[in-house]
Amino acid sequence: MPPPDPPRAALVTPLAADDSRLVQNCLARAPGAWDAFVDRFAGLFLWLVERTAAQRNVPLSAADRDDLVADILLECLRNDCAVLRGFAGRSSLPTYLTVVARRVAVRGLLRSLEDVHPRPMADMAVGDGTARAADHEQVEALLRRLDAEEARLVRLHHLEARSYGEISEITGMPLGSIGPALSRAREKMRAPAGG
Repeated sequence: MPPPDPPRAALVTPLAADDSRLVQNCLARAPGAWDAFVDRFAGLFLWLVERTAAQRNVPLSAADRDDLVADILLECLRNDCAVLRGFAGRSSLPTYLTVVARRVAVRGLLRSLEDVHPRPMADMAVGDGTARAADHEQVEALLRRLDAEEARLVRLHHLEARSYGEISEITGMPLGSIGPALSRAREKMRAPAGG
């Protein structure tokens, strides 16, 4: 039997306490709090945008890069700071924000690729219809391994590229429980069929 989790107070580090205070100050709209947040995390967001683009071999101009960082910051403010309100402290604030920022960066990069290389509808319907049908069939087979709520979460997050905030609004799930639920669903999908 594993040892019990340490008391919550034992997990609080000075940095975690500073991050929690920063989030609370931003939510309370304390003077200078948003500037402190931007100063603390803009470098992380910039690095993440550049790394995400490099991993996908997507060239970025300085303006594109800055736009994506701005999109991430706007996501943090959207819906009355839903992203910041959703920070439950189960991970560090930088880790939590990295997940949010990566999702925004990927969405932005996909959007920019579609703008640069739009595919005519006829090509999409005729050219690779068989491959798309096979992919769709495979995805549906994997989704059948999940219960209805898990399948809905996977569709919203991975197929529709919805943010945790959007999923929370759509499903009514608390923001902090979406990530763990998606992780469990992905584990089920990775498991061998019939296992």
